[in-house]
Amino acid sequence: PLFFFFSHVGLVSMAEKGDSSDEEPTIAEDVIVTKYKMAGDMANRTLKAVIDSAVEGAKVLDLCELGDKMITEETSKVFKKEKIKKGIAFPTCVSVNNCVCHFSPLKSDADVILKNGDLVKVELAVHVDGLIAAVANSSVVGSSKDNRVTGRLADVLMAGHLASEIAYRMVIPGGEDLAVTDAITKISSDFECTPVEGILSHRLRKNTYDSEKTIILNPTENQRREHKNCEFELHEVYAVDVIVSTGDGKSRQLDARTTVYKKTEDIYNLKMKASRSFFSEVCSRFDVMPFSLRSFEEEGKAKMGVVECLNHNLMEPFHVLYEKEDEFVAQFKFTVLLMPNGPLKITSPQFDSTIVESSHKLEDANMKTLLTTSVSKKSKKKKKKGKPSGSIPNGDEKSED
Repeated sequence: PLFFFFSHVGLVSMAEKGDSSDEEPTIAEDVIVTKYKMAGDMANRTLKAVIDSAVEGAKVLDLCELGDKMITEETSKVFKKEKIKKGIAFPTCVSVNNCVCHFSPLKSDADVILKNGDLVKVELAVHVDGLIAAVANSSVVGSSKDNRVTGRLADVLMAGHLASEIAYRMVIPGGEDLAVTDAITKISSDFECTPVEGILSHRLRKNTYDSEKTIILNPTENQRREHKNCEFELHEVYAVDVIVSTGDGKSRQLDARTTVYKKTEDIYNLKMKASRSFFSEVCSRFDVMPFSLRSFEEEGKAKMGVVECLNHNLMEPFHVLYEKEDEFVAQFKFTVLLMPNGPLKITSPQFDSTIVESSHKLEDANMKTLLTTSVSKKSKKKKKKGKPSGSIPNGDEKSED
């Protein structure tokens, strides 16, 4: 998620930096689309593997390591001859119940073990040649067709899922960010839920996770004033992040260690040897992509080295954020390419709405109508006559490119 930039509070400074490249390749080129699709396929496969392993008794650390290892292995198999960068674009995070985002523990941290009934959010991102595919999904441990999700867990899952589906249909050329913001708020309220305040979805550009165009969730009055409105354009790429809570949507830091960081563009002559060594490894292994301290062979030295970097703004932290203790938070995130044929979703939350039973339903007639519309122009022409007018998509639809 992105708040500042990424997941997720009221931090919009990163979105104002802009980008410097005037000749950046875009998805108007087939080779760029191909690389995005490759990254998307790998992100989807990794997400599924982590979700399938999120069972009772599983350790969150093991799940995060599984995701990161799989991304590294998958990306190592492509473009072997070309000297292009590829790999983790955002480390695997597994945030449980009221934890909003960015929980990616170190080996030295206390174990967090999943139990039946836990709401688990898995978030990760892959890049091929700096082209990023981000994805996140929410599921409940132990749920199945014979053990359906009900109550407030069901409410927040359906609110997030349907809001994500609506956003997919609204992030199109000519669409506006605040219209998406308001739609997500409206859908969430139908399920007595609230979008998490200040979360940002960003336009993705090559080697840039947090570009200048954003969609903000549930902004405060001050955030809404400072937020730069934008219109979506053809051949842009967006990572759309929908995070919804059963509570008031106000996140906060508790005592969980921050482990995910991203190098900034600032310059400073580090004094400590450990800091210089740490910073050098970040530059060579991750460059501008977010990373976890867990990926360093010596966690202790990494924890030491990051401190001076933080003190002089060489690193941006992705803090672990929480809602109130008894609340639940759901996250659905996808990456979409705005193609001439319609939006092409290259990553998709793997959510099964058939095992979720909420006592609430979508009330807004316009939103209901929008959910039944086809996403792709081609599929519109091929629409079958027998499709029920009230059907609600399950999130597996993909447009054609």
